[in-house]
Amino acid sequence: MPIKIQNDLPARAVLESENIFMMDETRAVSQDIRPLEILILNLMPIKEETETQLLRALSNTPLQIECTFLMMSSHVSKNTSASHLNKFYVTFDTIKKKHYDGMIITGAPVEHLEYEEVNYWPELTKVMEWSKTHVTSTMHICWGAQAGLYYHYGIPKYERKTKLSGVYNHMVTDRKIPLVRSFNDYFDAPHSRYTEVRESDIQKVTDLVIVAKSEEAGIFLVMSRDGRQIFVQGHPEYDRMTLNNEYHRDLKKGLNPALPVNYYVDNDPFSVPPLMWRSTANMLYTNWLNFYVYQTTPYVLEIDETL
Repeated sequence: MPIKIQNDLPARAVLESENIFMMDETRAVSQDIRPLEILILNLMPIKEETETQLLRALSNTPLQIECTFLMMSSHVSKNTSASHLNKFYVTFDTIKKKHYDGMIITGAPVEHLEYEEVNYWPELTKVMEWSKTHVTSTMHICWGAQAGLYYHYGIPKYERKTKLSGVYNHMVTDRKIPLVRSFNDYFDAPHSRYTEVRESDIQKVTDLVIVAKSEEAGIFLVMSRDGRQIFVQGHPEYDRMTLNNEYHRDLKKGLNPALPVNYYVDNDPFSVPPLMWRSTANMLYTNWLNFYVYQTTPYVLEIDETL
């Protein structure tokens, strides 16, 4: 089954050009199937780009998926038009009575701030607390993963001396966990961050399991033992050119960025980099939807009238 999205969402045209099967609202209602309801809290500045990346990653599954995009009402977006947000996004107050099968919390370019200094941190903590009772399983990405580990388990983040940017090799540490079923023993995935969480801190929390890590990039994949909280410290959803765009953006800003590691052919920043992580991303999201959302979520999603 495909992803069900709004007919005029800009990401639709991009995904259709890639021959990704989607279903518009008109056709979806004709099928006697309850789609999985996935809430996506998009904290990235260029929201249309992240929408496309995540919808692509969620598309390789036999399940019908219906995505709702959530924004922080306590934050004013500078890089996405108000008309786009008003048309395609909801606020927490409008959906907090609902239950969802799954939720994704994206990264955000606020690593240089302490969590409590982020202007939407109080609202984000409300969403994370609400997710414990209203969402079957939540996947956190990059800064979202660091923020989730801090909120739920008190695990701190540490500033790196230099930015971690590139495509790194990772090792699966526990093959029995369904989240990495069909993964190779070693796999590549992108990272792009100035901060990190450390393995030694995670190992102190008995409720957490390290699922994959890298000698160079550190922790990649961590989850709670019940699968309700999943943390991805990399960016498997990134497009082929995302690291390239970030590198040239920082170059124009005069930040003198280092070339992304293991990314460009012959380290030529004007070459087209090979895409080496798409199958891993597809498998990760498919496994999450199948084993931690679809197979554990209730058939009827309740409405909480007490909120």
